[in-house]
Amino acid sequence: MQEQDSPRPETPANPEAPWERQALNTLLSAMLSEQRTARRWKVFLRLMWLVLAGVLVWNLVSYNAQAVSPTMTHTAMVAVKGEIADGTDASAENIIAAMRSALDDEGSRALVLVINSPGGSPVQAGLIYDEVRRLRKLHGKPIYAVVEESCASAAYYLATAADKIYVDKASIVGSIGVLMDGFGFTDLMGKLGVERRLLTAGENKGFLDPFSPQTAKQRAHAQTMLDAIHNQFITAVRQGRGDRLKETPDMFSGLFWTGEQAVDMGLADGMSSLDGVARDVVDAPDVIDYTRYENMAERLAKRFGAAMGEASVKALRESPVLR
Repeated sequence: MQEQDSPRPETPANPEAPWERQALNTLLSAMLSEQRTARRWKVFLRLMWLVLAGVLVWNLVSYNAQAVSPTMTHTAMVAVKGEIADGTDASAENIIAAMRSALDDEGSRALVLVINSPGGSPVQAGLIYDEVRRLRKLHGKPIYAVVEESCASAAYYLATAADKIYVDKASIVGSIGVLMDGFGFTDLMGKLGVERRLLTAGENKGFLDPFSPQTAKQRAHAQTMLDAIHNQFITAVRQGRGDRLKETPDMFSGLFWTGEQAVDMGLADGMSSLDGVARDVVDAPDVIDYTRYENMAERLAKRFGAAMGEASVKALRESPVLR
């Protein structure tokens, strides 16, 4: 008779084993997930830096491809377009650097400032004005201003430093004045029952606050400042234009005129364009642009930096380690 195997004794169940395995699996899964995320970010960052480097190289190559031999006779031009203010394309820093590069070039016979601007900061315009006058003496090359649509306020301020100003008959020229604008909401706040709580150290510290009343003394102080800047503007125009200026009572009132009227008033010298000045006045029809523009690489770098910063913060917040 065949002998049957006796049943093996059962191992006592360990109620803690499933919980431990589950905790271990969860921990391992979290670690693997974190490692995968870290690897993806490393690959992504390397690819982005590679793309950025490629764009920078492409911009340098494309710029060099457009470069012209410095010994080639030409008319240099620098564009002054948009608001004249710090941090813009038409800032004093950008315009002055471009003018220096243009006049340092041995092949440039003259510099033309192509202006299309409604104005801006009197400080930035004054810096450009002074540098135009200095560079004219330093290099002995003429500097002309050519107006497109508008040359008003601070734009006209810097234009008067040029040897001559050329306009289109329909250009807007002038606006020799200074302004400081704002709003006042004190009466409206009173009707709505809103109380303004402004704490200052110095009785006049908040006199430009639109939610606080303005005293006669504060208004007079602001007007004195504006008058002083206006007089600086007028002096610069008179110094730059000299005997060509045919002053009228309204000339320095802030009014503006067409290019045709500006020529009659001595605010401008004639009507022409960039190509016309290069061809007929400078006698160097080839024009080279020395304007400093924010190129594609710089824009991408700024956007890339902002996007990467935001993505990195988001990734850190979502990392399992920080939960």
